[in-house]
Amino acid sequence: MKTDLDTQRRRFLKVGALAVGGTLLPGFAGAKEVDGGFTVPDLDFEFGALAPHIDAKTMEIHHNKHHASYVNKLNETLAMSDGLKGKNIDDLMGALAAVKDEATRTALRNNGGGHWNHSAFWKILAPEKEAGKPSEELGAAIEKEFGSGEAFRKQFGTAAEKRFGSGWAWLIVKDGKLKVTSTANQDNPLMKGIVPDEETGTPILGLDVWEHAYYLNYQNRRPDYISAWWNVVNWKEASKRYAAAI
Repeated sequence: MKTDLDTQRRRFLKVGALAVGGTLLPGFAGAKEVDGGFTVPDLDFEFGALAPHIDAKTMEIHHNKHHASYVNKLNETLAMSDGLKGKNIDDLMGALAAVKDEATRTALRNNGGGHWNHSAFWKILAPEKEAGKPSEELGAAIEKEFGSGEAFRKQFGTAAEKRFGSGWAWLIVKDGKLKVTSTANQDNPLMKGIVPDEETGTPILGLDVWEHAYYLNYQNRRPDYISAWWNVVNWKEASKRYAAAI
């Protein structure tokens, strides 16, 4: 749904004019600066379109509250960091290790990561009837690297389930091959020099396993949420990401 975020955007602009622009990696459009600050990208579907797998209330709070909070704090940090102006969100994530001020680096890691991760997450979701299946190329790569689609889903699900506390599970391309990994909190595979090398690469799929992503409907049943999520994976988007990555 093209969510009305005008009120939030007006508030974001108060933190000061920024020269930070650009978009996410191909297919993650919307996570860009508008009139001086990053904004929460609109969803491509109604809040309730993913039900019963992800309920409408969770989607609304997740998108309008949690993601908005990351964007607001990211803009505040960038407004006070002249040396970071002119970088898009991908560049910010990839250049974290070069940020010398620890407080600024931590704020960018947490809030820039939250913005990048959630912007990617929204694009990789689709109503069940539109979810589709992996492209021939991505399907073949999954078969080659994991043995079967079922084996891949099991490995990915295990990474998501066993991520202690808050974090993400990822399918990435690294050195031309698919790999499953996970990161803590709002870290992501673009953060070279920040996260362990084995976690870095180009993200194809990302699953949010913070409790705010599922607790209203699933409570402590993270495995049930993970299982349900497969029904609303936007495989067309994932396939596009894979084609760009290789």
